[in-house]
Amino acid sequence: MRNILLLCLFLGSSFIAYSQTVTVRDVQTSEPIEMVTIVSEERNEFISTNSQGKADISAFAGTSKIQVQRLGYQIKTLSFDEISASDFIVELRANNFNLNEVIVSATRWRQNSGDIPSKVISISPKEVELQNPQTAADLLGVSGKVYIQKSQQGGGSPMIRGFATNRLLYTVDGVRMNNAIFRGGNIQNVISLDPFATENAEVLFGPGSVIYGSDAIGGVMSFQTLSAELSNTDDVLISGKINTRFSSANKEKTLHADIKYGWKKWAFVTSASNWDYDHLRQGENGPDDYLKIYHVERIEGEDRVVEQEDPLIQNPTAYSQKNLMQKVRFKPNENWDFQYGFHYSETSDYGRYDRLNRVMKGNPRYAEWKYGPQKWVMNNLSISHSNQTKIFDQLSVRLAHQQFEESRIDRNFQDEIRRIRAEKVDAYSVNIDFIKKLGKKSTVFYGSEYILNDVESDGKQENIISGNFEDSPSRYPQAIWSSMAVYTNYEYKPSDKFTIQAGIRYNQFLLDAEFDTTFYSFPFTQANINNGALTGSLGMVYHPGDSWSVNANFGTAFRAPNVDDVGKIFDSEPGAVVIPNPELTAEYAYNWDIGIAKVFNDFLKVDFTAYYTILNNAMVRRNSQLNGQDSIIFDGERSQVQSIQNAAIANVYGVQAGMEMKFPGGINFSSDLNYQIGEEELDDGSVSPSRHAPPLFGTTRLNFKSNDLLVQLYANYQSEREHAELAVEERGKTDIYALDESGNTYAPSWYTLNFKMSYELWENFSLSTGVENITDQRYRPYSSGMSAPGRNFILSVRIGF
Repeated sequence: MRNILLLCLFLGSSFIAYSQTVTVRDVQTSEPIEMVTIVSEERNEFISTNSQGKADISAFAGTSKIQVQRLGYQIKTLSFDEISASDFIVELRANNFNLNEVIVSATRWRQNSGDIPSKVISISPKEVELQNPQTAADLLGVSGKVYIQKSQQGGGSPMIRGFATNRLLYTVDGVRMNNAIFRGGNIQNVISLDPFATENAEVLFGPGSVIYGSDAIGGVMSFQTLSAELSNTDDVLISGKINTRFSSANKEKTLHADIKYGWKKWAFVTSASNWDYDHLRQGENGPDDYLKIYHVERIEGEDRVVEQEDPLIQNPTAYSQKNLMQKVRFKPNENWDFQYGFHYSETSDYGRYDRLNRVMKGNPRYAEWKYGPQKWVMNNLSISHSNQTKIFDQLSVRLAHQQFEESRIDRNFQDEIRRIRAEKVDAYSVNIDFIKKLGKKSTVFYGSEYILNDVESDGKQENIISGNFEDSPSRYPQAIWSSMAVYTNYEYKPSDKFTIQAGIRYNQFLLDAEFDTTFYSFPFTQANINNGALTGSLGMVYHPGDSWSVNANFGTAFRAPNVDDVGKIFDSEPGAVVIPNPELTAEYAYNWDIGIAKVFNDFLKVDFTAYYTILNNAMVRRNSQLNGQDSIIFDGERSQVQSIQNAAIANVYGVQAGMEMKFPGGINFSSDLNYQIGEEELDDGSVSPSRHAPPLFGTTRLNFKSNDLLVQLYANYQSEREHAELAVEERGKTDIYALDESGNTYAPSWYTLNFKMSYELWENFSLSTGVENITDQRYRPYSSGMSAPGRNFILSVRIGF
């Protein structure tokens, strides 16, 4: 009898444990919903549903308030007992609008966007699948709120609120991607990320230095890659997808595959992608200034100018890329979670198209100018522990190592000497983060961070006739850059309608660099910086009702001088050379913004954000001297000596506005508009427009959805930037901009009309197609060194399992 009772007890407990696996499904279609977030605020814990819409919520047993939420669905709040009474089945209803979208990692800690004073957007996987972005930079551009500049096809430099490059921050799975050679000029590191392996992408607008430290002035772009999923049953959970895509404008040939397989305690995800792009064709209708009717080839031992058969082809812009990712997850119990991720990305060589447009004495300035293979490797170990103690409820430890490799290869026209400058950065980081609930109304988030970057730089020159190599000047000194910080963020929520957040961070940053004086007689041999920065933020969110949201925020941010600022030697523009400056200090930003969002009758949603940012002690290029001389011979040309100096105050202000209307029958209309003005103080006290504040730009979309069919007709557009409105440093760049009737450079206005369609032919098999730039416009996004694609036909197939 005793054995029977024990057996019944065992079976009963097994049934209860199994029954605590909740299934979340769509109330209309009864289909399971993936990536639903289930949150217990009482225990500061969350879990997400897998591809079968299932999640184990046994850790939430006994809680009275569990939120079940996913972007595009109405939030449902239930107790554990209520979920149990419904046989652990939760049904969500799709809604038109939601002012409380779930944010995964834009603030490092998981928070509801309805409680965050800053503007935060999430780019949904469905939108990414429809738009088929070729790179991670294009993925950000899908939002209609981030402007993308390109100087070559293997590139993409985001601009946010008048800031770009090293005044923006990138994170991948919570790890800082910015390194010590992120420059003030346009960068292309974001293309190292795989859009197919991106589970979610978010953008936080405005300062993020309290949480992320240096560089987070204009915004933070957060990428969450595919996660390994555990099984909630004794059966192995297997899912994945295969994507293939062709695009006509650059004859793109892309193949991607990923697979997830998991058990109760162990899970894995493997992802691989390969891209191949030919030279990009620009549009037929637009300024002739963008046409380049020749390219340079090495024929019979000499450089020759070759006329192009098709002047619309931008040669050279072809490149290829491959990405690999492997993740392993081990969750021995409900309190511990170990996750390891490996990322690898490598491009081929790719031409710097804008530099190859330069002319000297009637001939091409360069026979070659290209970037060598860009490589990125990341190893990331994340450890999470949940346990209600006196000092924390949740503990997260993140250890990461990244390695960046890049190089620049150039050779003057009819010159036998090829210059090769190669850089390698090893970046190490440690983050320890805590969350502690202080009663029902208060939560404190706090942590510490350590970062170390080891920079190696090498210069060589090759005689292409003899094949001999010699040492030449490197781009950077050999250097170590490090940062140590402690930070905290406090959230007080006296009611569901009102939230206050305040944060503070202290950061100490160090730089030690050794300069080689073999090639340049610098009046110094080393640079040593050891300074601190204190930043803070204060903001509030108020919900007068379910359809209203008002937020206001004041925040400070900083950017510490890095190795690129202090030690770089490069030609910034024809006739100018930038030399090192070991006397730099941090620049500071002060930002105010206010936002309002309103839903009218579950039919119309309007949101509006205004902001104003002051950048003090800004690091900018200014004329300088080297050993008493204001010009030197650099790369065979007499060049004005310049250096990066703390010599300016910059102001950026603007508005971001959006509206969305949803009609019966699955019709949706939306529009996003961005207007920003940037001003920068010059050396003589006058004011110049800011280089990284693009003209007014936006996106307008018309969507139709019916069952498995999704159709979108949309327009992208940008207003004109006249010559007088260009930054002073940009006005002489005839290789980038068009010429007006007076022969002055300017950025013309442009628009594109585009069509996209996605249809699920049958379960787990979908087809996406589209036409971009239907009217075949020849246009160049502001500040870009190459034209955007002309009319582009896209065909993509996705197979899931």
